Amino acid sequence: MAVQTVALGAEITNRRRAYLLAEFVVLFFGTIAAFAAFAQGVSPIPFLVALGVGSVVYLVRQKSFDRKDFLRSEAVRGQLRPMLGLWAVAAVVAVVAVAILLPDDLFGLPASNPWLWLAIAIGYPLLSVYPQELIFRAFMFHRYAAVFGTGTGMIIASAAAFGFAHIIFGNWFAVVATTVGGLLFASRYARSRSLLAVSIEHGLYGVLIFTVGLGQFVYHGANS
Repeated sequence: MAVQTVALGAEITNRRRAYLLAEFVVLFFGTIAAFAAFAQGVSPIPFLVALGVGSVVYLVRQKSFDRKDFLRSEAVRGQLRPMLGLWAVAAVVAVVAVAILLPDDLFGLPASNPWLWLAIAIGYPLLSVYPQELIFRAFMFHRYAAVFGTGTGMIIASAAAFGFAHIIFGNWFAVVATTVGGLLFASRYARSRSLLAVSIEHGLYGVLIFTVGLGQFVYHGANS
């Protein structure tokens, strides 16, 4: 009887994992592919905000989720130095790359439209970055831990989904850059369990892209 109970429990667990894996593929790949195909030029921001709210509702109802993860501000101090150091290196590389490959675009937005640049610098972290981190880090890490674990497997899955989501911009740079960024952000969240820390890091890179002249590759109206 004990053996049968264990076998039944294993079967239920395997079915649950299979269901969650199928759900993950549909939600983070099928839905995004449909959006890219049928909603070209449509801003993803309202959808991100709605999905972010949905993620919060789901997570606060889970007894096993630590609500401190929504901020965990005390973790920011320990992460800030490595975050800023890596960002500074990335900023230098980005400026040099744009200066060589796209010289006419270097610092184009803040120079030509400083008020729009300021609006992006303020609004982007609030309306785009934090909702994305709720979805691709907090929700995904909690919901799909049974499938991918909580270490390397989850980090890769999170980065893959995050990068694929950027196919809506219709260019390879957006997908490649955000996949790399996804690895960084997922690793940061795995270490800190602080959405505030990872959102600060995500926001820094996002504003950097718009500042140096690469915003055209991650703008929803680029192909419209």
